[in-house]
Amino acid sequence: MTAVDAPTARLDRRGRLVVLAICCTSLFIVGLDNTIVNVALPAMRQDLGAPLSGLQWIIDAYTVVLASLLVLAGSTGDRIGRRRTFRAGLVLFTLGSLLCSLAPGLGWLVAARAVQAVGGSMLNPVAMSIITNTFTEPRERARAIGVWGGVVGISMALGPVLGGVLVAAVGWQAVFWINLPVGLVAFALCGRYVPESRAPRARPLDAVGQVLVVVLLVGLTYGLIEAPAAGWTSAQTLGCFAVSALALVCLVPHELRRPEPLINPRFFRSAPFAGATGIAVCGFAALAGFLFLNTLHLQEVLGLSALHAGLLTLPMAGLTAVCAPLSGRLVGGVGPRVPLLVAGVGITASALVLTGLSADTPLWQIITSYVLFGIGFGMLNAPITNTAVSGMPRAQAGVAAAVASTSRQVGQSLGVAVIGAVVTSAARGPLSVGLPQVGWWVVAGCGGVVLVLGVLTTGRWARGTAERTAARLGG
Repeated sequence: MTAVDAPTARLDRRGRLVVLAICCTSLFIVGLDNTIVNVALPAMRQDLGAPLSGLQWIIDAYTVVLASLLVLAGSTGDRIGRRRTFRAGLVLFTLGSLLCSLAPGLGWLVAARAVQAVGGSMLNPVAMSIITNTFTEPRERARAIGVWGGVVGISMALGPVLGGVLVAAVGWQAVFWINLPVGLVAFALCGRYVPESRAPRARPLDAVGQVLVVVLLVGLTYGLIEAPAAGWTSAQTLGCFAVSALALVCLVPHELRRPEPLINPRFFRSAPFAGATGIAVCGFAALAGFLFLNTLHLQEVLGLSALHAGLLTLPMAGLTAVCAPLSGRLVGGVGPRVPLLVAGVGITASALVLTGLSADTPLWQIITSYVLFGIGFGMLNAPITNTAVSGMPRAQAGVAAAVASTSRQVGQSLGVAVIGAVVTSAARGPLSVGLPQVGWWVVAGCGGVVLVLGVLTTGRWARGTAERTAARLGG
């Protein structure tokens, strides 16, 4: 044990629970912000005169920047201090939230969302690293990770409900105001109760790898969102995809050559880790697409208010709240396979229920879909997180957790970008007429991938690859 880890080791059970509560409080507002904005999109569209692509950028400016910087933030916390990085993230996230609420136009709002994301990138992976290094006993750590995963899932499911209430009562600016008091309180409590810790040896900055990750994600997302307007075969679209592909081709060999890479491609030799990454991308793409499509259907097609649209998602939020901690217990007791199978079936079935959605679809059918999605998504988070950090060396906990968090954000970015793009391309009239069904089939496909990967990456062969990978990494 190193000197910097000693304060963490001296914490009693109450102290460890306080640290967990502080991390979860901060993660709650980050997870909430991923989805609370969705229900406010129609109000923003009307107030700011934003096109559909503008609504996509309000979501993806946050998720793309977050995904681009999560791995860097995780390794930075391991290097310069997790508490220091965590508090800096709280400051930037709170400031970004204030700027969002004051934005006078679409461009300003998108820029402020990027500032928010820079701060948010310092919270998720660093908090997971703090938790991993605070709870060192395996069963206790599994329970803590289950709580963490549950908080993320609950916050993201509650976002539309709370957003609907705030937009109806105050306006779309209020969905950002809620972050201000929580961020300030968490900043103060973190300074008092969370001990400083860092990895035993500082990891060098991988500037080239970081630039390639940014180019990869920004190029892909920009190409997808702007493709319906520019044309799928236009020079702009094909150029974006080519630049993104080139960044990926350069990233992998570059990272393999580095003794301490930003993203270690060797992690993916572990089938459970690679599977958890794929499941995170597809599961969170399904969530982002599901919420994006439902927000447009409920408010643009059915003409419901933000409050009524948010309240209709209560079954999804409630079942996510119930199933998220249950998933954590299942992972600790029987492993990740059962919750992953339930997640895949629930997400797929919920989307299939809505493949024939129209203005005449009965309300009970929509609510049934929300129930199924709530069960499926509630089961998703805990097995992803537990698998990502299990078997990895503690010194690399921040990086491993950051890859899992990055996969979630990449999934959300792609979910909004891809589904928004295919819906826009297939639309034959204004959104108020109805949304093309292809979006729901994409969501169903994402759920199917979660189901298949849940089966393939949780068996004996997969566990063997995880053990061999951990041995190679020195775990």
